[in-house]
Amino acid sequence: MEGILPLFKPKGMTSHDCVFRLRKILRMKRIGHTGTLDPDVTGVLPICLGRATKVAEYITDAGKSYEGEVTIGFSTTTEDASGEVVERKEVSSPITRNQVMKVLQSMTGEITQTPPMYSAVKVNGKRLYEYARQGIEVERPSRKVTIYSIELLDEREMFEGENITFRFRVACSKGTYIRTLAVMIGSELGYPAHMSELVRIQSASLTLEDCLTFEEIEDRAEKGTMDEVLRPMESALSHLPKFHISDKVAEKVKNGAVLTIPDHLYDTKGPIAVEVEEGLVLAIYEHHPRKPGFMKPVKVLRNDQ
Repeated sequence: MEGILPLFKPKGMTSHDCVFRLRKILRMKRIGHTGTLDPDVTGVLPICLGRATKVAEYITDAGKSYEGEVTIGFSTTTEDASGEVVERKEVSSPITRNQVMKVLQSMTGEITQTPPMYSAVKVNGKRLYEYARQGIEVERPSRKVTIYSIELLDEREMFEGENITFRFRVACSKGTYIRTLAVMIGSELGYPAHMSELVRIQSASLTLEDCLTFEEIEDRAEKGTMDEVLRPMESALSHLPKFHISDKVAEKVKNGAVLTIPDHLYDTKGPIAVEVEEGLVLAIYEHHPRKPGFMKPVKVLRNDQ
C-alpha cells in the first residue's frame, strides 16, 4: 500500500497520535505525517504511506490555508484557547469593521513572526515547549513568512463587548503560526488576543472535501477498499515545476544521473519534479551547487518502473 491519505485530524490528537493509530488500523509501519498540527487544531493532515513517505517534506513545504477565530480581550501562555490567561484588557470601545480590515490588510505579504514558546521549534537542540514546561523563557529566532491572503469571515460593521471574536480565512507559507498571527492582529488593534479556534482547510492540493475520518478509514481497511481513496505521490508534487523527459533519459534518471537544466527552468529555485509522459515523477532534482547549468538528483522516487 502506498500513496497519500488525506486524513481529517480530530481535536485532541497530535500528528504523531494520528500516525500511531493509523499504523494499527492499516497494519503497516511505513507511515509519516506532513507537519505538526497542534492537538486543538482540526482539519487536513496528509498522511504518507509506503514509498510516498519520500515526498512528505514537499507537502510540508507547500502552502496551507486555514479558517480560524481570534478572540480579543485576553492572551494566553500558548497563544490559543488551551493556555492559561496571562493578560486581560477589557475592550473599552467598539472596534469598527474598517479598523479590522485595515489590520488584516497590513498583515498581507511578507511578515516577521517570533515562534511561540509552546512550539516545536528547536533552540540549542531543545524544543521550545520543553523550555516552556519548565517555566524557562528563552530567546527565539524570528522568521519571515508570507501571508498570501487573509479574509474576514464576519459581516458585522461594529464589534462590541468585553471580549470580541471574529473569524478569518488565511492562505500562508510554510512555517506560519496562525496562533501568533491572531496575537499580532490583537496587538495592532491595541489589545491582548489569542486564537480561539482553528481548522486547516487545505494543505498542498488537498482540501477538507478530500479528507476521511478515522471511522471511514477503519471501514475501508476492513473492506479492503483503501486503494480507492489513496492519492498518488504526484499529488504531493503538483506545485513543483516539471521537467518532462523521454524513456531513454528516464533510465539515466533512475540511476541518479546529472542532467542539463532545460531553458524553461533555468531561473527556478528549489526542487524540480522530473517526470515521464505518463505523468509519473521519477525523481526530485535541484540546481547543482558546483556545476552551473546542471541539476542533480535529491531523491530518486522510482527506479523499478
